[in-house]
Amino acid sequence: MSDRRVALHPWWAPLEPALSAAALRPPALAMQRYMKDVAPFYGIKSPERRALLMAHMDRVGPPALGELAEICRSAFVQREREWQYCAVDLLQRLAKKLGPAHLPLVEELIITKSWWDTVDLLSSNVAGSILLRHPEGIPEWHCRWTESHDMWLVRAAILYQLKWKEGTNADLLFVTIRRHAAHPEFFIRKAIGWSLRTYARSDPKAVLAFVAEVPLSALSRREALKHL
Repeated sequence: MSDRRVALHPWWAPLEPALSAAALRPPALAMQRYMKDVAPFYGIKSPERRALLMAHMDRVGPPALGELAEICRSAFVQREREWQYCAVDLLQRLAKKLGPAHLPLVEELIITKSWWDTVDLLSSNVAGSILLRHPEGIPEWHCRWTESHDMWLVRAAILYQLKWKEGTNADLLFVTIRRHAAHPEFFIRKAIGWSLRTYARSDPKAVLAFVAEVPLSALSRREALKHL
């Protein structure tokens, strides 16, 4: 416990008693099992956790962007998973103020204590928000992630356009999926299907044509065509 307090950034310090007071052991154990023991949990449900974070921000104010990396890293070294969730929630709230200079931090957090619960939000809601507003960064970061040996960065390359709707660069998405269509990992195959299913809301004909042409895994194909 003392190590955790030493590592905790001062901006977070007033939130720690609130999270500790809201901890519930039975839900914590259930959450830990559901997340495949990626980390221990306080056992705080998402709406309550977000409310505690908002109350904290009302009290202390938003962090300075210059301290954001240190603040997020501090949360990511904590034991309880809710601290990583709080860091991700914070980045999502500040996403429209972030720029390409923050992408190294986003990448660092994607590959830190990686699991889908943090990776997906960092990819689609933080990296995706930055790259949508700063498309000049797409060639560098897309190439970096899609060619990575880290499964979670490959997943990020597939998912960062998830919220772009009609603004999706379909050619880039399709090229990326072709490259990883035979990937053996469940989380990559699931991401492929999810990204195609989401883009199908904007261009169902393009997705149908792509799925008919490209040999996808059964999982990716089923997910892609779920609502078509």
